Amino acid sequence: MVLELPKFTFGVGDRFAHQAGAQLAAFVQAAAVGVEITPVWNKSNREHLIIGSEPASVREAADAAILAADWQGRYFVDADHINLETVDRFVTASDFYTLDVADAIGCDPGNAAVEAFVQAHPELIGEIVIEGIARPFVTTREDIEKIFRQFGHAVKQAAEIYQHILAAKGEGNFATEVSMDETDEPQTPPELLVILAALADAKIPVQTVAPKFTGRFNKGVDYVGDLARFEQEFADDLAVISHAVSQYSLPKSLKLSVHSGSDKFSLYAPIRRCLAKFDAGLHIKTAGTTWLEEVIGLADSGGEALTLAQEIYRQAYDKRSALCEPYATVIDIDESKLPLPEVVDTWDSATYVAALRHDSNEAFYNPHLRQLLHVGFKVAAGMGDRYLKALQDHEATIAKNVTENLFERHLKPLFLG
Repeated sequence: MVLELPKFTFGVGDRFAHQAGAQLAAFVQAAAVGVEITPVWNKSNREHLIIGSEPASVREAADAAILAADWQGRYFVDADHINLETVDRFVTASDFYTLDVADAIGCDPGNAAVEAFVQAHPELIGEIVIEGIARPFVTTREDIEKIFRQFGHAVKQAAEIYQHILAAKGEGNFATEVSMDETDEPQTPPELLVILAALADAKIPVQTVAPKFTGRFNKGVDYVGDLARFEQEFADDLAVISHAVSQYSLPKSLKLSVHSGSDKFSLYAPIRRCLAKFDAGLHIKTAGTTWLEEVIGLADSGGEALTLAQEIYRQAYDKRSALCEPYATVIDIDESKLPLPEVVDTWDSATYVAALRHDSNEAFYNPHLRQLLHVGFKVAAGMGDRYLKALQDHEATIAKNVTENLFERHLKPLFLG
């Protein structure tokens, strides 16, 4: 028995576990206009370590929000980007697991494993016709060997993590995502097909797979890249998944996952077109957007809350090198375009909000400031109860921003048009 995910699932991060209710309100709004989208609360081990939280806090916040709203739909709690070293602390609280095997990509699985895979899959050699892809592609034995050498060990590692979770939770009690997006180049259709065949061989009932896409998926800002190329890659990946589900008896609910999906506004129309074309599902993962809406809500509240938001920026600016270093591959900050803290200290609520809120029509919007604050949640974590009390004191304003951002800027353009 396999736990199958609903068609549309949406990963929401909640750094400080205070916004689950406000987040859920956006899904309630979507349901009210006829679109069922399943919330998945995700938080990585790194985020827990930075904030000093435990995975149980995510489950508790989600459960409380579900109960308070009398939500009748499904929901999940994602152990985001876990591996064998980190998975155990998530076993009790989570029922969705993103298996991060980035470090194993490119590790040679060995000649015996390569030979066994090629012998098991003669259908991968030669002309391959996939419905939805205009032209057949042609592969040689050498092509398949090369692809499996690149990804075979990563699949083996994913299988080890999956079996570890399976032993702890039992079959049918969790959903599995496999992340393959930590590569330099997007996977080609033959590469994704080999990955999916290998996952099937490994007996992983994968529900979502996160490949690498073309372009930049920077934290908290819009996509940077060739939109037409992205749309073609996305459509090709959907076609390959449909083919692999039929060919290799993978779960019928298998779907694409888009990581760092927060604020990729220019991609939402292409994604929506592709989903409609293939009648396909989607999992999209966001994270720091909610934390930024907390800061926006504080700034919007004025008074001491605005002063706190200004202090957060000052500390983030002063510690920018250390804050940015772990995220260097997913941010592009031009320091010359960051306002000095003493300038930010003079801003009123409207100015701070205009600079931080992701609105490309707003002349004062500053994506460099936004990216810095996105990775600056460690500053708020260091404030401890002082920050958490501010969230409680200004809950109404913050919640309004959280819900509006999630529904109007994310769920609505992705799923409603």
